[in-house]
Amino acid sequence: MATPADEGALSGIKVLDLSRILAGPWAGQMLADLGADVIKVERPKVGDDTRLWGPPFFDTDDKAERVAAYFHSANRGKQSIAIDFTQPEGQALVLELVRKADVVIENYKFDGLKKYGLNYPSLAALNPKLIYCSITGFGQTGPYKERAGYDFMIQAMGGLMSVTGEPDGAPMKVGVALTDILTGLYASNAIQAALLYRHRTGLGQHIDMALLDVQVATMANQAMNYLATGTAPGRLGNSHPNIVPYQAFATSDDYLILAIGNDGQFQRFCAVGQCQFLSADARFATNQARVEHRVELIPLIESVLRAQSRQWWLVELEKVSVPCGPINSLEQVFEDPQVIARGLQMSLEHPTLGQVPSVANPIRLSKSPIRYRAASPSLGADTEVILKAQLDVSPEHFEELKAKGVIG
Repeated sequence: MATPADEGALSGIKVLDLSRILAGPWAGQMLADLGADVIKVERPKVGDDTRLWGPPFFDTDDKAERVAAYFHSANRGKQSIAIDFTQPEGQALVLELVRKADVVIENYKFDGLKKYGLNYPSLAALNPKLIYCSITGFGQTGPYKERAGYDFMIQAMGGLMSVTGEPDGAPMKVGVALTDILTGLYASNAIQAALLYRHRTGLGQHIDMALLDVQVATMANQAMNYLATGTAPGRLGNSHPNIVPYQAFATSDDYLILAIGNDGQFQRFCAVGQCQFLSADARFATNQARVEHRVELIPLIESVLRAQSRQWWLVELEKVSVPCGPINSLEQVFEDPQVIARGLQMSLEHPTLGQVPSVANPIRLSKSPIRYRAASPSLGADTEVILKAQLDVSPEHFEELKAKGVIG
């Protein structure tokens, strides 16, 4: 019998993941990391689109299996079942899985699953306690609800690109699909809240997640700056709209990040740089004054920092607790002693690909730690086991479904 220490926080929760690409799979992976049993439903012979989003790929020596690294970033710990639910027999199989599920995640376009009988009203009638999470570009309401939505497009429409990049440069997206990832995190949070609500009331519910909603909500202080003043913030490069100095600076040999968050830190920086005249100047003595006079201050700080090497500044500023850091490549990230100490790079076993590298979940729970079951699954790796063990599909019927292309 499993003890609490052997179980994840969501142990016993059954999730049916109908999503693909990133936002939905990221939510499903989060739930799997926390101990939920997640079954990923994929198209036979094709699977999740991101299986082919390479290079780079992980593959077997004979190239019999070849899966993009992208897919492995968002699907660890799941089982894969290949069902064509555009066919009635495939729909019937999914419906049987729904009867046993606590959660369904999907990220089809608005009402895209209705024609298959897999939309929320249909599944809620079958399983009233079901928590059904829909992830779309624009949500279930509003004039854009039927549009497709993609991370890059939503970064633009949601305001993120208007504040990203150099002031005189072209609009710039963030270097990862941040809106997708944030939506996946919000979705996993909403699912857990709905599970707690169901625990109290016995009621399932529909979760309506939209990429645009998430992007606007996570504009955070930039959105509030606009709402407070009516003036839209612009692009500041690496600068901060509300804190100065808080940006990248060139030293004598490389760049560093200076992240001074209060007046005491600024005074200590000036002492290290032997430029106390700056902190004594009324234009720069407080953060508010520094924000108002950033144009005058930044060139002065640049000239001070260019006098020494990056490493010199990192060592000396750390001694006096002034926040600063290098700008690392990913190679340098995974060589960083703090990253190594926290175990952020790991490997997970895959039955055909061997050891597959992965990035650890950053959550650290003292009583119910993250459990990594396996690397992302091969396409349809668990179809036979799930159908026979969970749905009592006979060997003969299994072969019949396979011959028809209903399963893979």
